[in-house]
Order: sequence, then C-alpha cells, then structure tokens
Amino acid sequence: MLIIGIAGGTGCGKTTVVNQILNELPEGEVGIISQDSYYQDTTHLSYEQRVKINFDHPRSIDFDLLTNHLKELKDQKPINQPVYSFVQHNRTGDTILTHPRKVMIVEGILILTNPELRDMFDIKIFVHADSDERLIRRLKRDISERGRDLNEVLSRYQTTLKPMHEQFIEPMKEYADIIIPNNKYNTVAVDIVKTIINERL
Repeated sequence: MLIIGIAGGTGCGKTTVVNQILNELPEGEVGIISQDSYYQDTTHLSYEQRVKINFDHPRSIDFDLLTNHLKELKDQKPINQPVYSFVQHNRTGDTILTHPRKVMIVEGILILTNPELRDMFDIKIFVHADSDERLIRRLKRDISERGRDLNEVLSRYQTTLKPMHEQFIEPMKEYADIIIPNNKYNTVAVDIVKTIINERL
C-alpha cells in the first residue's frame, strides 16, 4: 500500500490537488482519509465549550485513532472512519466504512505535525498558497458552507488560524518531499505525483 500525506494551510487548495490526482487514477484503487474526520470527540462538552476549542492546534486531532486506523488499513483490514459535523463541532456518531486500497491519501492541515503519522507516509506533499488567497477561500467556504458570519471568520483567522499556521503548519514544509504552489493550476507537480503512484501501482 502506498500512503500519501497531503498537508498545507487552511484554504490552500488541498482538495483541488487531491481531486487532480484522483481524476487520473483507476477508480477503486485510491482511498481517502481526511484529518477532519479525526477531531477529538467532544461529546462531554457543551456546545458553548466546543466553540471555544482551538481546532487549529495539533491537540484537537485524535492522532492515536488516525494512526491506528492507518495501521489497520496497511494490514488490509477495513476501518470505520468517524463522521464529523462542523456545525455541531463534534462527531456525529456515524461512521464511514473505509476499505484498504492500493493507494491511501491522508489529507489535512496538521497531518505532518505528528511524527508517528508522518513516518507512515511514503510521499509527503505540502500545498502552498499565499495567505491572502487562503483567507479569501476560507471566508467563502465558512460563510457559504458552514453558516459562519464574516466577523466570526475574520476574528478566528486573526486570533487562531494565522498564529497556528505560523507555529505548526508552515514549519512542516521541511518534511515535505514535494511542495506544490497552488496559486495557479500546477500540472507539473501533480503529474510527478501521478507518475510515482502509477509506478507503484
């Protein structure tokens, strides 16, 4: 099994890169695990308490569960990936049955911050976009898809997202095998990744 980690700051365009890779590969040979499914279970907290959680800090991720799930997939066992609600800031209690595939893509802003998880990746990709671009994408997404308002998103960006990005995400570039600048459609970098995957398949 080939395991690819795709990291980068919020709104950097990870999903676009993942989709560009997926589009070229045979269906059924690639599985995806999203770090967003592995936020810590916050059932014991009230909604008011959950809202205050710093979701951009590595502590907010259940890396133990994520690492264990990846190990099980490597052993050719299926896993039950949790389903997370950004509206409730908690797991929904539902799970998605995820089967092992020849290629597993793990994507998320903080996945390279965990040494054990990082060591499991055969290819580590960091998607880079400048901060203005990322803020604009984040604004559009949070307002349209997650029911947030403008001031809420901006204050969160200033108090949490930006400092966490500088402290935890940006320094992870040094672990990346490939850095993909995603300000424009970057066909060369994606083609390189596809070539490596196809060789392994």
